[in-house]
Amino acid sequence: MDIILKTDIAGLGYKNDLVIVKPGYGRNYLIPQGFAMMATESNKKVLAENLKQVAHKAEKIKTAASALAESIGELTLTIAAKAGESGKIFGRVTNTQISDALKAKGFDVDRKKITIDDAKTLGTYNALLDLHKEVKHGIKFTVVAD
Repeated sequence: MDIILKTDIAGLGYKNDLVIVKPGYGRNYLIPQGFAMMATESNKKVLAENLKQVAHKAEKIKTAASALAESIGELTLTIAAKAGESGKIFGRVTNTQISDALKAKGFDVDRKKITIDDAKTLGTYNALLDLHKEVKHGIKFTVVAD
């Protein structure tokens, strides 16, 4: 079943993408929730016209995301967490903590656009920032004892 996404959906696609999904997933979840619409010929024509109109805006957004990725560069964040004597932390490092650390450095990145490795012990880990559908940037963060 072909559908057109109305919003970004992790693991499936980005807004205005034409994707193929199983009919039950499309009809029972994506369309009723307002995340997608059927990819009929008329909807495809409307999508093509909308894409023409927003192409210029999209280029500006992509340029801004690229500039943000370059300004972040090879930044290494330090995240403080309570840890036991063996080096295992209580809880885990979340994408909210990464987002807050980036805000403290002057970079505003939404927590929903951050994917992190499973950080459960002290050490250095990687995080992926999904700044734009074509701009992804990796950063390192170090978990230290609080």
